Amino acid sequence: MKLSSRIGRFVTATNPVIVMAALAVTGITAQAQVLGSAANYGVLAGSTVTNTGASVITGNVGVSAGTAITGFPPGIILGGTQHSNDASAAQAQVDMFTAFTAINAEGATLALTGQDLGGLTLTPGVYFFSSSAQLTGALTLNALGNANSRFDFIIGSTLTTASGSSVILENGASGSNVFWAVGSSATLGTTTSFQGNVLAFASITANTGATDPCGRLLAHTGAVTLDSNTIGGGCSGTSPDPGGRTPEPSASVLLLCFGTACFAARRRMK
Repeated sequence: MKLSSRIGRFVTATNPVIVMAALAVTGITAQAQVLGSAANYGVLAGSTVTNTGASVITGNVGVSAGTAITGFPPGIILGGTQHSNDASAAQAQVDMFTAFTAINAEGATLALTGQDLGGLTLTPGVYFFSSSAQLTGALTLNALGNANSRFDFIIGSTLTTASGSSVILENGASGSNVFWAVGSSATLGTTTSFQGNVLAFASITANTGATDPCGRLLAHTGAVTLDSNTIGGGCSGTSPDPGGRTPEPSASVLLLCFGTACFAARRRMK
């Protein structure tokens, strides 16, 4: 799918730190993108799901049209089950791709091609990368006090985060309203504290200790590879809500989390 043909309609950002005023994003908040049955999945792959270590996934773990799901245990699935190329996983793939296509059809608020997301502060909108997107450091998403605000990222090829990077939610922002439509594959670097629903056309790799407490990893054709990750179970606004999280099974899992998600979990267990 070629996205670059729409670039002429976008405004290119030149400031390395973007603090935008409230934007006219009618249709983003009012017409929330629905994941359909894919919303029931914490992890969904096209070919295989492979886990190493004490990952904790909230929601279903599924694969279709492939069949292989490995590494559970030692991985733990909370509030869901495994679905290996059954009707549920197949329908989730259909719904995931419908959402992926709809996001890619949105008009962009701002083009960020060539810029690192690290250090930026973004308000609700649709953000466009004609090729790859990189996050090194912290990206702040500011909902301007509207808990229903949407943040959509259209990425032409790959999404990569550096080790220790993070997505910070402010002023009512929720990871459940953040969508990353990735044209090929996504890689979350070691100990990245991520936020949002990753919809990758090909594959997703979450390296050791990467977390996405209020999101999903959904890959359409390829594999999802996990390594001691926490995915789902902790949706909130500016900071994780301990009362709304599904309790992790042990302190050792908590130590794999980084950023705001784990701090909240520690407070809950005191």
